Amino acid sequence: MLIGVVSDTHMPRMAKALPPTLDDAFRKADRILHAGDWTDLRVLDAFEKLAPVDGVAGNNDGAEIVRRFGWRKIIRVGGVSIGLVHGHGSGARTAAATEERVIRAFKDDDIDCIVFGHSHVPVLKEVNGVLVFNPGSPTDKRRQPRYSFGLLEITDGRIKARHLFYDKKG
Repeated sequence: MLIGVVSDTHMPRMAKALPPTLDDAFRKADRILHAGDWTDLRVLDAFEKLAPVDGVAGNNDGAEIVRRFGWRKIIRVGGVSIGLVHGHGSGARTAAATEERVIRAFKDDDIDCIVFGHSHVPVLKEVNGVLVFNPGSPTDKRRQPRYSFGLLEITDGRIKARHLFYDKKG
């Protein structure tokens, strides 16, 4: 199973359409996960043309997106459990603080992977046997050298993650 992973699209402010690199990759996906900061439900419409979509709300999302997706969830798919959360909250506003918040958010849950966003910083690491993955942003790289999104591959109850990086979003 192939899952497209994205966060922090901030559309339509940061892009009017999905970047072609992302669109091409997600056409092969069985499912898409969005880790928040959609900012507009038209983003959902664009992704739903490619594959079934699930996600959570982020700190820049309005009430309609919060009602639709909530702030945190666990998704069970392909024999693995994926914790999904945006990562915003009180306290320090660093990428490291965001990682600490998301790990704490699922500390009492039996999960294989945590997918999060908020920092726009791509992350791929293992913490206490849990894959911790931030896809970065496909439309707002901030201080990162490149735009990015991710793919999760699930085979026989095992999960692998990878980033796809690119230089131009249009």
